[in-house]
Amino acid sequence: MREGWDVIVVGAGLAGLVAATELTDAGKRVLVLEQEPEQSVGGQAFWSFGGLFFVDSPEQRRMGVRDSHALALSDWMGTAAFDRPEDHWPRQWAEAYVDFAAGEKRSWLHAMGMRWFPVVGWAERGGHGAVGHGNSVPRFHVTWGTGPGVIEPFVRRAREAQAKGALQFGFRHRVDELIVENGAVVGVRGNRLAHDEVERGKPSSRGVVESFEKRAQAVIVCSGGIGGNHELVRKNWPARLGTPPAHMLCGVPAHVDGRMLGISENAGARLINRDRMWHYVEGIENWNPIWPMHAIRILPGPSSLWFDATGKRLPGPLWPGFDTLGTLEHLRRTGHDYSWFILDQQIIRREFALSGSEQNPDLTGKSWRQVAKRAIGKGAPAPVEAFKQRGKDFIVRDTLDELVAGMNALAGNTLLDVEHLRREIEARDLQFDNPYAKDSQVMAIHNARRYRGDKLVRVAKPHRILDPANGPLIAVRLNILTRKTLGGLETDLSGRVLGQDGQPLPGLYAAGEAAGFGGGGLHGYRALEGSFLGGCLFSGRVAGRAAAAAIA
Repeated sequence: MREGWDVIVVGAGLAGLVAATELTDAGKRVLVLEQEPEQSVGGQAFWSFGGLFFVDSPEQRRMGVRDSHALALSDWMGTAAFDRPEDHWPRQWAEAYVDFAAGEKRSWLHAMGMRWFPVVGWAERGGHGAVGHGNSVPRFHVTWGTGPGVIEPFVRRAREAQAKGALQFGFRHRVDELIVENGAVVGVRGNRLAHDEVERGKPSSRGVVESFEKRAQAVIVCSGGIGGNHELVRKNWPARLGTPPAHMLCGVPAHVDGRMLGISENAGARLINRDRMWHYVEGIENWNPIWPMHAIRILPGPSSLWFDATGKRLPGPLWPGFDTLGTLEHLRRTGHDYSWFILDQQIIRREFALSGSEQNPDLTGKSWRQVAKRAIGKGAPAPVEAFKQRGKDFIVRDTLDELVAGMNALAGNTLLDVEHLRREIEARDLQFDNPYAKDSQVMAIHNARRYRGDKLVRVAKPHRILDPANGPLIAVRLNILTRKTLGGLETDLSGRVLGQDGQPLPGLYAAGEAAGFGGGGLHGYRALEGSFLGGCLFSGRVAGRAAAAAIA
């Protein structure tokens, strides 16, 4: 491995690739160090659904959505609920990111060849009032090609820079220390791990071959968060969300371990908002796992009935797809680590999508033929049907008595009473005899179908769940799955990491999830979705450009 690099980037995920390619475009020489094998380039983003947050996009306008910078900023700030002294930089990053999402973000990506599915999704719909959490309008733009489609332009640019000698990858290089001399970060030390041809996402060997030391004028930490380290998740679990779950599934590979956060802190960096995190409550155990405790998240439409482990219906606005952390907080108060969806074949066919590139072969493979089958087919999408038939968390029965018996058997208890559930479902079914209702979830369903995209491909036609014509009945046990770290290394608007004294730590930058997607937590307490990949893109671009401008 040659010496004389201008910048070392730690992490070959999306943020690291963006930072590295911005640096090479500026004529700098870059070394990218990554503890995982080469086949894992792109990191977590590869596995994602590829959702991106845009404001007033052509896709929105074609769907009849009227969005604006003012509306998006109002939604963001109502969702983030910044309230701490350390939110000084996160708030500024949030404002800058909304500017980016409403400005050049789409054109920048479009120029690199990125495209998006024409129907814009409506994630995190809120329901707490106009100044509260949630997206007032649909903003979730699914990238054509999903996660692999997001990382492709940056992998391509990195490989082109590599071919020119401007960039070098050091895969299997695990950084264990930041070198600090005279108060400045001047390089890294670590160990080269044994070669491993393990499949992308699977745990790789931690056998050490030799140690290394690399120096440069700047180091950019793009190492991700803590979602694969459940011990660290529980240690940082916020009291406002109740006690940490005894049982959690994992929405990210095991190497998302948070090591570099502690290493950076040991070098003098300031880590803020450790207790802000984003975990989903609609997790199902993957019947064909890649990493340990591998979970897939259901991306639900609004029609499934949601019950806690004892059979109590969740209160509004805690309906599917409305308020992730609000639902998590509510469910932690029940004393149980799981909850239930009850639905039917018509709902699962229309409203169930599974998060992740591998669970959406039509979008990932850019096949319009398969997309058409998803939209007009009689069955649910093939990956959903596979989970329905083979997933341990799915129960399919013809009658409610049989369904509830199966639910109790799966849970290993008798908490669910069939007559109580029948009363809830029958009362809900009666609400669909008119185009108006008193049930808030039913009103939300009617509101969803006023949006063209939801009516076309996302929300089932209102109907009675207990009508056998819409069967069979389906129950899904939902688990908590870990996903994103919302806090991180505090950075200024140039991506420079700040020390304990609030001043930039010379030579050190951070981007992506390691920096809370910008500033140490640009999402605040909650996210609007489509903003995790976008945060990696934005913060990686900022850090790469700033580092390039700062070094000789």
